Amino acid sequence: MTDLMSRPPYYQGGHEAYSDDRITPPPPPDPPYVMPPSSGGRRWPRRVAGGAAVLALVAGGGTAGGVLAERYLIDHPTSADTTSSSTAATATSTATVTEGDDLASVVKAVQPSIVTVMVDGQQSSAIGSGVIISSDGLIVTNNHVISEDGTVSVRLSSGKTVPAKVVATDTTHDLALVQATGLSGLTPATFATNDSVAVGDTVLAFGAPLGLENTVTSGIVSALDRSVDTGTEKLSGLFQTDAAINQGNSGGALVDTSGHVIGINVAIATASETDSGSIGVGFAIPADTVTSVIKQLESQIN
Repeated sequence: MTDLMSRPPYYQGGHEAYSDDRITPPPPPDPPYVMPPSSGGRRWPRRVAGGAAVLALVAGGGTAGGVLAERYLIDHPTSADTTSSSTAATATSTATVTEGDDLASVVKAVQPSIVTVMVDGQQSSAIGSGVIISSDGLIVTNNHVISEDGTVSVRLSSGKTVPAKVVATDTTHDLALVQATGLSGLTPATFATNDSVAVGDTVLAFGAPLGLENTVTSGIVSALDRSVDTGTEKLSGLFQTDAAINQGNSGGALVDTSGHVIGINVAIATASETDSGSIGVGFAIPADTVTSVIKQLESQIN
């Protein structure tokens, strides 16, 4: 696969399962923090990284048994992002949030633009997040969320679930477009530009961590221009954040206090191979990269 993160355990028959006997599964979470039931054993992919940190993918995907591979986190000196800048957001939200508004106002404006992306295969299911970029249900998510065979569906923040299909992918940047069917009048997200982001800025992470849909966490931008080497590709210019990000957050939005998407959540560093939870070191693909890739992918489907 081309995703970045270490693959967490998937849940099957009420128990955690692993594809590698070298890893001892941690106990399941205590109530009320339990995984929602699902047919086929919904799970999140996991990869183990050596070197400076253990990296974990934060979205569903992969084969029934999961995949383990060595991955390395590379820290580069903070510098201006080298990704080509987009001159405009891909879409304009119908709601406007100003810097002075409280975080609840930001959540109210952004939440309708966030979806849960589900892939149901014959032997397993996977879950991630996505961001609406058109009123008729075009959605951007991570490629690793939808990379395995299965039936794709999308659940809106309202709880409505509709069929969807993958219409374009970019494995190099770990991004993909999914088209939900039978929808209109949705609220597209508004994307910021990289030059609007500074270390210390307050941010919110949206998505469905551990299958808990409509979840929002807060933090700051911890660093700029981080890179993750997957062994077959490199993602560079990533934003680092201490907002809590967990499996299921992949493809969700990292948002500033103006309600603009500054990045797409893609990876986290974890404390160990057996502890895949958030330790406050997460990564997001920057907005300029996302909007640039969206334009390229849209040209393939138009």
